[in-house]
Amino acid sequence: MNNDNRVIIFDTTLRDGEQSPGASMTRDEKLRIAKQLEKMRVDVIEAGFAIASPGDFESVKAIADAVTESRICSLSRALDADIDRAGEALKNAAMGRIHTFIATSPIHMKYKLQMSADQVVEQAVKAVTRARNLIDDVEFSLEDASRSELDFMCQIIEKVIDAGARTINIPDTVGYAVPGEFANTISQLIQRIPNADKAVFSVHCHNDLGLAVANSLAAVGAGARQVECTINGLGERAGNASLEEVVMAIRTRKDSLGVSTNIDTTQIVPASRLVSSVTGFPVQPNKAIVGANAFAHESGIHQDGVLKHRETYEIMTAQDVGWHTNRMVLGKHSGRAAFRSRLEELGTSLSSDLELNNAFSRFKELADKKHEIFDEDLVALVSDTRASASSELFKLSSLSVTSQTGETPMAKIVMQIDDQEQTAEADGSGPVDATFKAIESIANSGASLQIYSVNAVTEGTDSQGEVTVRLEKGGRIVNGLGADTDIIIASAKAYIHALNMLDANIQKAHPQV
Repeated sequence: MNNDNRVIIFDTTLRDGEQSPGASMTRDEKLRIAKQLEKMRVDVIEAGFAIASPGDFESVKAIADAVTESRICSLSRALDADIDRAGEALKNAAMGRIHTFIATSPIHMKYKLQMSADQVVEQAVKAVTRARNLIDDVEFSLEDASRSELDFMCQIIEKVIDAGARTINIPDTVGYAVPGEFANTISQLIQRIPNADKAVFSVHCHNDLGLAVANSLAAVGAGARQVECTINGLGERAGNASLEEVVMAIRTRKDSLGVSTNIDTTQIVPASRLVSSVTGFPVQPNKAIVGANAFAHESGIHQDGVLKHRETYEIMTAQDVGWHTNRMVLGKHSGRAAFRSRLEELGTSLSSDLELNNAFSRFKELADKKHEIFDEDLVALVSDTRASASSELFKLSSLSVTSQTGETPMAKIVMQIDDQEQTAEADGSGPVDATFKAIESIANSGASLQIYSVNAVTEGTDSQGEVTVRLEKGGRIVNGLGADTDIIIASAKAYIHALNMLDANIQKAHPQV
């Protein structure tokens, strides 16, 4: 067992995080995030579920080929085909891990698996044995462990450790646990299982009751030495334990927890911004560590205290997690080198000279509209550039909207479809509604709008608006992104980006289907 009091950080943003409805990522997007996680010194990156789809397999393989400083992991059910597919995807990994799982709670075994306890144990041992023949590092998870019987967990864990599993994960799959109870479970397992010293115990907590981080830290206090978490707490339903909160709690309260991590905390904010930009899920302003207000003080009493002595109201520094108080100011006179340098600092470096040129051109256009370009503007600008550069059936040529008191808003749009120009007009209950109706009258996609979200990228009336449009068609969900200082144009860009993603027909099966 890991006795050096270092907690292994296992990031599952690219797997469990991607299972958030609408958060599917392309291979290139996953690779960008993986490189940022490597830069942050994440110990284990769960890159995906290799058997879920050809796209997921290619993503895991690409990350395994490109990332050398972090261990790359692929999830698999306790099935031969899953395990073999994971092994194939990880074949070239500098450090690889197969993470296999089966449900162990009575409700899951009875209704989902329709298997007896003995059958579950047999399949678990078989899966770990097969995985161990393919790779040196095997992790085994007891799905729905927080609702499983302790005696049965002891039985199955002992057998899978004997079969070669070296990490044992105890997931709170449905976010049911409370800290004291969960800590006691971890403690009992470590004490009662004869060969527990041969494995690292891990936890994977969901946030259905808002207790994911608390449960994770309680488990660490009871002896767990791996925490599975995600950037921004992304994940199914209410999400997973937030990496940034777990890491900074361990760092800030080392006096209480007595453990440490290997994470470069200055890369936390760049990672948060990148994941938010890729998924289109904005970070709430009051989010711990990475929210815009996390180190902001408006109360006069607080401001006075901070000015006199920072620690009166701040238990960590903004710079510790990657916020910049001193930064290079970018504007219309800034050059390409300064632009590229700042992007690299933000973890959003561009992959080619063509991509850099396109982004720099958009930067100059934006700088003519805004006096000063902030970090958030740059991240939004690069995301918008990449969205526009993707394979496009539909392209926005021009948009004009009229909206005045007492009159029905009207939108006139000109779009290119396969280089054929088409024009349409529509009215609506507002300018955005009219714009979307005009676009649909040309595209005739048959998709339904699930979410329309607007996020002001920075403060001020000249702020860029970053718009997310989620469309659903035939069970497929896509997120379109658009950014502009004109919120109507940003909305049109986002809707058209979503249409192009639907047209690209990138299939990604949900791993639990």
